[in-house]
Amino acid sequence: MNTETLKETIKRELPGLVRDDPALRAFILDITRPEYAGRAETQDRFYDILAELRRDREEQARKWDEQKREDQRKWDEQKQEDKRKWDEHKQESDRKWEESRREFQQVHEEIMAQAKKFDRSIGALGARWGMQSEKAFRDALAGILEENFGVQVINVNDYDDAGEVFGRPDQVELDVIIQNGLLLICELKSSIDKAGMYIFERKARFYERRHGRTANRLIVISPMIDARAAKVAERLGIETYGDSVEVNAL
Repeated sequence: MNTETLKETIKRELPGLVRDDPALRAFILDITRPEYAGRAETQDRFYDILAELRRDREEQARKWDEQKREDQRKWDEQKQEDKRKWDEHKQESDRKWEESRREFQQVHEEIMAQAKKFDRSIGALGARWGMQSEKAFRDALAGILEENFGVQVINVNDYDDAGEVFGRPDQVELDVIIQNGLLLICELKSSIDKAGMYIFERKARFYERRHGRTANRLIVISPMIDARAAKVAERLGIETYGDSVEVNAL
């Protein structure tokens, strides 16, 4: 039997022999012992591996905890920095907004002051224009009436000591027209409202009492007669004309 045939026979028969023959099994274990570690050594190595794994796990856990603490620290620092920047930005925004508000308020106040000044100027100009236009209107109408109707137009300026017209002493100005013994009392205005119509009626009655004469006609001539003033005039028997050319018959 050659060597190869012997090896094949051993491989085929040895497992059964080792299993069935304790002495043979012990012999084989004894001669092969240097090739593998014993149970005690294997257990020691196993426990060493477990201990090493445990140490690795604990080290990883420690590093993870350190990393978490570091990340939390960085996160807290970042939050604090972000909050600081936000507070600074908010303070700066609030400051700019307050400056803008004050500038706007100042500009607004300047504009309103200019507007009030402009209104006062326009009002004064309008008042002067009204007085001048009424005087020019009165003078022109007086000239037309005197030249074309042969009447006498008299501007009366009496002082009301008892305050019958305005509720306190003041000057009372009226235009009266005299024609063949007839007395016409006129009010020439650039505009007249309801209150103005009542005042004209009181001025006319004041003139009648002061001079002891009764007016034959009360006349208001104005290009701007308020609708409510027209109703008052109708109720009080006052004639109204929007233009001097409408006064074609006295």
